[in-house]
Amino acid sequence: MSADPHYQATEEAHTGPIKNPKQLLLAVFFSFIAPILIIVGLVAYVVSGTKPAGIAEGDNMALYGVTKEARDREVAERLKKVGAIEIRDVNRPLATGDAVFKAQCATCHGAPGIPGAPHFQDAAAWGPRIGQGYATLLEHALKGKGAMPAQGGGDFEDLEVGRAVVYMANAGGAKFPVPDRPAAAAPAEGASGAAPAADGAASAASAAAPAAPAASAPAN
Repeated sequence: MSADPHYQATEEAHTGPIKNPKQLLLAVFFSFIAPILIIVGLVAYVVSGTKPAGIAEGDNMALYGVTKEARDREVAERLKKVGAIEIRDVNRPLATGDAVFKAQCATCHGAPGIPGAPHFQDAAAWGPRIGQGYATLLEHALKGKGAMPAQGGGDFEDLEVGRAVVYMANAGGAKFPVPDRPAAAAPAEGASGAAPAADGAASAASAAAPAAPAASAPAN
């Protein structure tokens, strides 16, 4: 019966692809041992220190078209202080015009200075500016004009900047009096009471801002 073709076909249909021990070993290896070895290799690769350092290499790369330097600048801009509180002693002696000039003005108005700025003791350059008057010169110094940046709000009080203006203008031929803090007004006695605050402020402003003498204006 073993020679019957029908019987052989039926027997082969009920047998699997593994017909000997060698085929069994190969099936076990590729079905179980090979996947386990692949998984162990991947785990070893992930935990090892030999893999590429993606974070270190990507720090300087652009993110959505924005470089790391631009991102750092934006972060620093967001974190910077909005304002600052500066405490000054209002009773300290005022800085002299010479000291303010050397600290804040000599770079542009000293020697050699910068082109276009009136240099110290240059009467020809200071003449037309002196004719504008002290108040105008002080405003230009505090708020800036043209290429000159504003000098107010720095290390010196506005009055001290005014002293530097007078120091430079007088060296160029002006006769401006040196501004000083207004003296404290004595309280009025009697039924009239104290003077109004507006009058005191007006007198203080007039004392702090000397007017340019007519003789200092340049001749036409």
